[in-house]
Amino acid sequence: MTVETRNAWVGSTDWRETVPPGEDALFRSFGEEIRAMQAARAAKTGKMARALHVKPHVGVKAELTILDVPPQLRVGPFAEQRTYSAYVRFSNGSAFAQSDRRPDLRGVAVKLLDVPGKKLIPGLEDARTQDFLLIPTAALATGTPAEFMDLLRAGKAGPALVVPRLFWFCGFARAMKLLKVFGSMPTVKSVATCRFHSGAPIRFGDYAAKLDLVPVGEGSDGESKDPFGPDGVRADLISRLARGPIAYTLRAQLYVDAVSTPIEDASVLWPEAISPFIELARLTLPQQDVASPEGQELERLVEALSFDPWHAVETLRPLGAIMRSRAHAYRESVLARSAAPEP
Repeated sequence: MTVETRNAWVGSTDWRETVPPGEDALFRSFGEEIRAMQAARAAKTGKMARALHVKPHVGVKAELTILDVPPQLRVGPFAEQRTYSAYVRFSNGSAFAQSDRRPDLRGVAVKLLDVPGKKLIPGLEDARTQDFLLIPTAALATGTPAEFMDLLRAGKAGPALVVPRLFWFCGFARAMKLLKVFGSMPTVKSVATCRFHSGAPIRFGDYAAKLDLVPVGEGSDGESKDPFGPDGVRADLISRLARGPIAYTLRAQLYVDAVSTPIEDASVLWPEAISPFIELARLTLPQQDVASPEGQELERLVEALSFDPWHAVETLRPLGAIMRSRAHAYRESVLARSAAPEP
């Protein structure tokens, strides 16, 4: 069945997941391997950290205000127009805490608070949170969990050895493809001016969708005029939030068909010409002093939390192989570092 929204944007409910036999056991083994990588790194550094997105930029308070969304998308926290309190964590993407001057896949993780409904993670069904995780690329460099694991294996020995190990684990053709993607990755100097994407799809009621965050407002204008140091992304955010709020629009891009908007291959870019984005909500980071004692206490809380796409209601369930693999990978990572309970 295909419907047309009031904005003449089209989505289909004919999406399907394809789950091969033995997938869950394979993904469980991937999760255990990632946990072992964390333990090996902790033995060297003396600290158990996240598997990826290790270096935080800031952890701040925020609000998500739900807009008047099309009736077909009024599910979960988007069911009615209201404002949710939230925590937001900005971070790098690497498994190592490297300088912000190096190209990296910045990330933003949003945790909504006081969200009703049964949640998906076993043992956390009654949690009152809903998470969204986004990165600056609309499609992933690795379309399958197996490719992603090869990339992690290549990088686990550190940045200096990643290129030769990439050829060893991924083969010449795939290694060249990944190096081309990483070589074109820009150095993000301000996440306040950066557009973010979910990369992989989620269920959206009867539909399936990818999400993005688009900067809006004065706080998202222009690059910082300050010298860009090794912690330049953090310095830029602290400076902007001291002057005023930063805002983004959260949008959904709907599944149309299996060819142009596939569910299982996260490396395929969903064309906006075929499926334009639909506005859902406004994410606002209010003016705040991140460096103050109160701001530092909040950052410690945010850093102790876990952010997982499976912290979700059933109507916003993650979809596709990459997302299904994350159910195990994130769980093992959270257990390894003893993350704080859901607020």
